[in-house]
Amino acid sequence: MNTPVAIRPELILASASPRRLELLARLGLVPAAIDPADIDETPRRGELPATYAARMAAEKAAVVAARHDGRVTLAADTVVALGRRILPKAESEAEVRDCLARLSGRRHRVLSAVTVVDAAGRARGRLSTSIVAFGPLAATEIDAYAGDGEGIGKAGGYAIQGRAEAFVRFLSGSHSGVVGLPLFETRGLLIAAGLA
Repeated sequence: MNTPVAIRPELILASASPRRLELLARLGLVPAAIDPADIDETPRRGELPATYAARMAAEKAAVVAARHDGRVTLAADTVVALGRRILPKAESEAEVRDCLARLSGRRHRVLSAVTVVDAAGRARGRLSTSIVAFGPLAATEIDAYAGDGEGIGKAGGYAIQGRAEAFVRFLSGSHSGVVGLPLFETRGLLIAAGLA
């Protein structure tokens, strides 16, 4: 059964991610505008992955909400972490290879933070933590995946909604959170903001 989708003139999505737009549509919502925050996403020295993800979502939401007074702003950030180490959003085939080599045969955490700023300017945030385990990956599998470009621009160098789903032997938590927008947490925040 398809969820009816409605454009909400009061909702601004502070992200250019097509995946977040698609996930939001599963809640029956289409934002009136997409306005990426374009902030410095450099982790602070010693910053833990969960703290970093929450800070990024909050900062993105604050910047965009300031440009859209009286509307509801939704921002999110997704981080792939191996222990205390934050893996990058892979910007090249080499970075995808490096991330997948590190993740091969191991468990990692995916932290997906969401912040919603309501029409009155109140910010509320939630953090979804998922555990993902990859099976062992052969060098040929890593090379093939890196070469097709799917992991470029993705946290940890992979997209679970694509070919990389075949690498996952275990997932505990939110599948939508691993994709980039945890729907349970997002729905709760939007209800609190008077939207869902």
